[in-house]
Amino acid sequence: MAKVLGVLGGMGPAATVAFLARVQALTPAQGDADHIRVVMDMNPQVPDRNTRPGEAEAELGRMAERLKAAGAEVLAMPCNTAHAQKPGIVAAGLPFIDMIAETVAAAKASDAQSIGILATPGGEALYVQALTAAGVTPVVLQGEDRAGFMACVYGVKRGDVGADNRAAMERLGAALVGQGAEAVIAGCTEVPLLLSAVDVSVPLVDSAEVLAAACVKACLDPGA
Repeated sequence: MAKVLGVLGGMGPAATVAFLARVQALTPAQGDADHIRVVMDMNPQVPDRNTRPGEAEAELGRMAERLKAAGAEVLAMPCNTAHAQKPGIVAAGLPFIDMIAETVAAAKASDAQSIGILATPGGEALYVQALTAAGVTPVVLQGEDRAGFMACVYGVKRGDVGADNRAAMERLGAALVGQGAEAVIAGCTEVPLLLSAVDVSVPLVDSAEVLAAACVKACLDPGA
């Protein structure tokens, strides 16, 4: 019997909705009853993960407990940055699918020796640590590109997925390739709302897609 997936969402809302669509699309199903049952806490009021990490962790812990009470058996969170607050989530006592670990494993499978990171400062730090531990060289944005990335992300949060914002994110991906990246991680769930694989000249590893696939496996595979 399939496990019930609990999703800690709302960081941000558009990215969470896109993630759920990926879970649905990746689930092998012949009809409604073959899909995974999902309980979700869409909570855009989680305190800022970069500037108020302690408050964010406390709220994420409460969300995890609520999802457990609602019947969740496996937890996932489509927000890379908030994985710094993972201890508050796992304290609920349910299996938690680590988006960072899953994405690094997928990126390493591409055989790239240097991997670029498109992520917030907090998410970038998590990926730098994980990639380095995996024996891969991380490549990060430099100078004004760092502020430019955050401008793109906040644009998505305002609903801007237009041509100019897409072009700005494409330029940032190209900057990482120019710095030697042989693959690029979309390490913020807003990134794939602006950037697709055809927009980058090297493999693009979409952390939301990776997490969605891991959720399907964890819920449907008895041995997972």
